[in-house]
Amino acid sequence: MTPDDVLIVLVAGLLSTSCAVLGSFLLLRRQALLPDAVSHAVLPGIVLVFLLTGERASAATVLGATAFGVACVAGSEWLRRTGVVASDAALALVFPALFSLGVLGIGAYASGAHIDLDSALFGDITFAPLRTVEVGGAPVPTSLLVTGIAAVCTVLFVVLLWRPLQAAAFDPDFAELSGLRGAVAARMLLVVVSGTAVVAFDSVGAVLVITFFVVPAATARLLTHRLAPMLLVAVGAGWVSSLAGHRVALALDSSVAGSIGLTSAALFALALAAGRLARRRRVR
Repeated sequence: MTPDDVLIVLVAGLLSTSCAVLGSFLLLRRQALLPDAVSHAVLPGIVLVFLLTGERASAATVLGATAFGVACVAGSEWLRRTGVVASDAALALVFPALFSLGVLGIGAYASGAHIDLDSALFGDITFAPLRTVEVGGAPVPTSLLVTGIAAVCTVLFVVLLWRPLQAAAFDPDFAELSGLRGAVAARMLLVVVSGTAVVAFDSVGAVLVITFFVVPAATARLLTHRLAPMLLVAVGAGWVSSLAGHRVALALDSSVAGSIGLTSAALFALALAAGRLARRRRVR
């Protein structure tokens, strides 16, 4: 592989580390589609930043998108806590409203700006080696820097809040009664997920972000029922998908993100088949 190929695999692997770890907690809390909801809810933030600055792809755009991503998370959590609707229904109520607000904003105030999520926020991992920023006088790929920082921050977040996150994932009521502040940890988790998703969208694209949040965690859930091994297996599945998917993309001369996503799905299918085979052997 060329140095650019190695960089692409490294960026995908680092992204899978942060997304798989956070996605494992989301899966256990039955909120696996939260990153997908965030990807729609950020549109008003993009429109608002464009109206204020005239820019469609900048750091301000990412900050505006993140703010509305957090608003989507906070709104759905508030609805869920009211007990009127379930968590999935709460999410399904909030993000279409925010997305619709963004569409109306484009139609009313920015119809000639050609604002869409692809041009304003969703990046492409193929171009990761081309976008650089100077660090200590040396050019460093922006995506590598962003995904590396995200991976380190995610690991530190989970390590520091391991007990309340673990308790809140399996039994939120117990976490509160035992004084572990499970509700606070859960809210912090959702905010971290929102920020990580938006930043990663800008660096590598939505396909990979949503894939890595859901599929490696689901694969790991089929192979283990303990949280710590689940996190490790999910991260490993993400790295394997990154390397194997990139090789498939080179062989077929196809989309890197699409190939990695398909490889992740193939790993899930293998884990599912292996689990069913193991159960049949135990029955016999």
